[in-house]
Amino acid sequence: MIRTNKTSIHDRLARAEALPMLSLLGVITGILAGLVILAFRLMMEGMQEWIIPGTNGEGYEQLSTTLRIVLPIAGGLVIGGILQWAHSIPLGVTHVMERLAYHQAHLPLRNFLIQFVTAVFSIVSGHSVGREGPAVHLGATSGSLLGQRFRLPDNATRTLVACGIAAAIGASFNTPLAGVIFAMEVVMMEYAIASFAPIIMAAVSATALTRLVYGDSPAFIVPPLELGSVAELPYMVLVGIAVGVGAALFIRSIRYFSETLIELPIWQRTTLAGILVALIALPFPQVMGIGYDTVNSALIGEIGIGLLLAISLAKIIATTGVLGLGIPGGLIGPTLVIGSTIGAAMGAIGGQLMPEMASSPTLYALIGMGAMMGATLHAPLAALIAMLELSANPNVLLPGMLAVISAGLICSELFGQRSVFLTLLKVRGLDYRSDPLTQQLRSIGVIAAMEHSFVVSTPTINYQTAKTILEEEPTWIIYQDDEQPLSLISAVDLASHMQRLDDSAQTDGAEIDESDINLNEIPAASRIRPLTVSSRATLQDALEQLNQLEDKTVYALCVVVRGDSGRERLTGVLTRRDIENYYQI
Repeated sequence: MIRTNKTSIHDRLARAEALPMLSLLGVITGILAGLVILAFRLMMEGMQEWIIPGTNGEGYEQLSTTLRIVLPIAGGLVIGGILQWAHSIPLGVTHVMERLAYHQAHLPLRNFLIQFVTAVFSIVSGHSVGREGPAVHLGATSGSLLGQRFRLPDNATRTLVACGIAAAIGASFNTPLAGVIFAMEVVMMEYAIASFAPIIMAAVSATALTRLVYGDSPAFIVPPLELGSVAELPYMVLVGIAVGVGAALFIRSIRYFSETLIELPIWQRTTLAGILVALIALPFPQVMGIGYDTVNSALIGEIGIGLLLAISLAKIIATTGVLGLGIPGGLIGPTLVIGSTIGAAMGAIGGQLMPEMASSPTLYALIGMGAMMGATLHAPLAALIAMLELSANPNVLLPGMLAVISAGLICSELFGQRSVFLTLLKVRGLDYRSDPLTQQLRSIGVIAAMEHSFVVSTPTINYQTAKTILEEEPTWIIYQDDEQPLSLISAVDLASHMQRLDDSAQTDGAEIDESDINLNEIPAASRIRPLTVSSRATLQDALEQLNQLEDKTVYALCVVVRGDSGRERLTGVLTRRDIENYYQI
């Protein structure tokens, strides 16, 4: 049976050409992710209101000394028990990046559910974690499950995962554009024009949905601000340097805690995390919870220099300690707290050194937030866009650019620190590749490059059947015995054999030998025993499968569609040359 070229929605998605369909799926992903994030926030805030009523979940400083001790330790025990029962399954942003790199962007529902529950307990019990990391996991899984449900090509599912990430960040901070940039700069590590439209649609959909519930107020109260003088710009470099040192300390600290006591059961590690938070919260209760109330206080200059610096150091230790010891939660929120306190402290110092030209503490706190986020995540553009959206004031961009780049250079070049997420992946023994070639191959499905023209045959055919096959002008002939693995030869080899039969008959003046032809016995330079690859796979998946084969003579894969029953149907042939030709175009 001959397979010829055909165009379907799956084919177009494999080629990243179905932009209207992807955009529609982006909207659906945004709505799904938005609903999940709303449920997550409402459950978390409902429990916080029960524990610390009337504080919008940010009043942990009002707790008694006893509760400051009991709450995080009890939370650590509960979370540890859940994770012990779940066999310490991976969660968070690093889990999303791992599934993107090694598992075709397929995120499991079980991890999604565990993330939802444990993240709520982590934040409610006062651990120094944020909600954005879990939100990224929940949003990404929403997109992944949608792609898996409709059996989309893996490259399209990757795009939906990015849509879910952008939706989660946009819905969490009320910053849709920062969500788009975060998804592409931090997690996907690529800017693909074809992905922008669906990712933007997802971020807008999720943000609009959350605004229906929470209104359009930003996550932080940012008073009006402006740069006092252009002469103040060099001092912004010093602010960036100070924040860069803090970012490097943060990354080194989280790596240290991630490699500490790993031989202990997870429930013991999370309990130790609770004890750590309790001890730090006794003198510095500001470290408990996400800490957005501390950010707002820093933005309006209510905290003194000494306390600002103490909070920043305490928050670094508390956050890296609990995350490294296994508490599931986000680190973006805490980095904003740390950045705001360092920035506000530098602003207060600058105000004492140059009172005639110093800007307001608000500007310094906001710039510190962006610089810390950019340096820790190695995402300067996402940080700048977040600053712009949070402040709704373009005056923040010029000094912000200096501070963000200075902080990034200090963290990465002077201290040699990679992105915090890449660091955590390395601790787990994973290497997240983001080179341009790998990213390009991950963005294209095998359907886009495979050869559709092939014939499925039996190993033994007669002369007339062979002629009929060749009249269809296939590129490949696939055959299989009941007791033999799949075999593949080029139609050119069969044509050459037929030509030899014809030439021999003419030379001898005899009739053409029309006895059966065994495809296993004819001379064929191209005969191989190919493996199969799913039609949903990307070109990178196929190339890795070929590279891992011990038999280097196998240079082709048979592309199969797997049905609900588990049966496989051949749909094309993909060779190493097809892959190379595609990315060389």
